[in-house]
Amino acid sequence: MDEPVRSRIAPVPSGPSAEDLLVRVAKGDERAFEQLYDKLAGPVLGLVRRVVRDGAQSEEVAQEVLVELWKTATRYSPDKGSALNWALTLAHRRAVDRVRSARASTDREQKATFEAARNRPFDEVAEAVTSRWERSQVRKCLSNLTELQRESVLLAYYQGYTYREVAEVLSTPQGTIKTRLRDGLIRLRDCLGVTA
Repeated sequence: MDEPVRSRIAPVPSGPSAEDLLVRVAKGDERAFEQLYDKLAGPVLGLVRRVVRDGAQSEEVAQEVLVELWKTATRYSPDKGSALNWALTLAHRRAVDRVRSARASTDREQKATFEAARNRPFDEVAEAVTSRWERSQVRKCLSNLTELQRESVLLAYYQGYTYREVAEVLSTPQGTIKTRLRDGLIRLRDCLGVTA
């Protein structure tokens, strides 16, 4: 009988290690970088996704990390650790920087929005139009009062006279002035559509 069949499938050669590839990349070997990219892109993207949590941003950060590997490959020293750990350290730092940057940007935008809302000057044009319209309405409603009511209201509310002073100016009893003012104000309120 035959010996037990172990595996008749030959192991797939894994190719050069990431460390060897990184050393070759440091010498400008583009083919080595393609192979290194294929080995490290998945783990780098996975780590970045766990930190950044936004798919598009994660892909962008992972791409930045891999470009940084190409540019800084000469700094890699196999004595200090594996190429994967070095790449993941770069990826983690870059991902944390992105999160901090996004958070700071959001904080700045919120602060700017708050400041703008707090310090927003009123709309001068709208204010002027509203004020002009209100004055026009008040004039129209004043013209609907009797002459005696209008005279009493103008003295009391536009010239600042007290009841007693209005009564003296018009040589009329105070009670009568109070009645004219009350009746005049009721008519103004109704004309202007003011609800109490």
